[in-house]
Amino acid sequence: MTKKTANRIPLDDLLVFHQVARSLTSSFDLDTILRTIMEHMERFVEAELWTLLMLDEASQELYYAIAAGREEASLRELRVKVGEGVAGWVVQHGETLLVPEAQDDPRVKEEHGAKPNMVRSVIALPLRGRKGTHGVIEIFNPRADQLTDYTIAFLHILADHAAIAIENARDVARIQQLTITDDCTKLYNVRHLYEVLGREMERCGRLELPVSLAFLDLDHFKLVNDEHGHLVGSELLARVGDRLRELSRKEDWCFRYGGDEFAILMPEIGEAAALTQATALLSALKETEFQMENGLKLRINASVGVATAPNDGSTVHAVIGAADTRMYWVKANGRGAVKGA
Repeated sequence: MTKKTANRIPLDDLLVFHQVARSLTSSFDLDTILRTIMEHMERFVEAELWTLLMLDEASQELYYAIAAGREEASLRELRVKVGEGVAGWVVQHGETLLVPEAQDDPRVKEEHGAKPNMVRSVIALPLRGRKGTHGVIEIFNPRADQLTDYTIAFLHILADHAAIAIENARDVARIQQLTITDDCTKLYNVRHLYEVLGREMERCGRLELPVSLAFLDLDHFKLVNDEHGHLVGSELLARVGDRLRELSRKEDWCFRYGGDEFAILMPEIGEAAALTQATALLSALKETEFQMENGLKLRINASVGVATAPNDGSTVHAVIGAADTRMYWVKANGRGAVKGA
């Protein structure tokens, strides 16, 4: 056999590369991509446990996005700080780590706490892309005869494919988020309101549940712009958006409708409960003192209209129209109040 022939990649392995490339480029859903990565690697290397950890950039901790095999449930609860344990070391250095004798390596105990005995050997590969290291693939207790240079090189190529797919998925997610988000307040925009309201009306209609919508218009907001300038006005809108998010239920959706108008979508809540929720929210909003970057302290009031499907209509336009009409009624009758049907 010639040297050239001996160095050729087997056809079966080339087919794996082809399948991985097709699988990873056929979806921009991150969870699907992560599961695809694990499925292909499991086919290539026999091991007792496979895990894929992703980096939470805000906390600088790794979490187990996918764990397949023994001890899966307990691993999912763990968090690993960058620089700690096997996975933390790999992210910090951006390098592959091979631990053939786990009992001699303190990083294994550091990562797995009181359960290091389950680990005899580890291969840990960084998911390193153009924008840094996004996570780590860990292979626990692989067959000893598979810890070859060829196997590691093969796994590196798979990990590189995976990192590119992860970055592409995140880029697509960011672009999609920009299309549905208001630049000033970071709330969802009016286009997304129509989409989500339609979806929630359809879902709740099937379940015979109500859906409510509160429309808020800030009272005398023009005076803020006139007296303090548009930069302060924009900052106030952003802070009001943050406050509305804080005051809403976790299942509610907050939107900037346009200008100084906001909307809060309240799934599975009827007219009476929606009025109670909107009234409490408005009261808390009135009591909020907004601290501006220039030291200015501002308070704001609002006029609120509430509509509920199906009582106020069976279409998106009907529900929005009803809430909008009631909000304008409040503005024409003293402002700073909530009106329902």
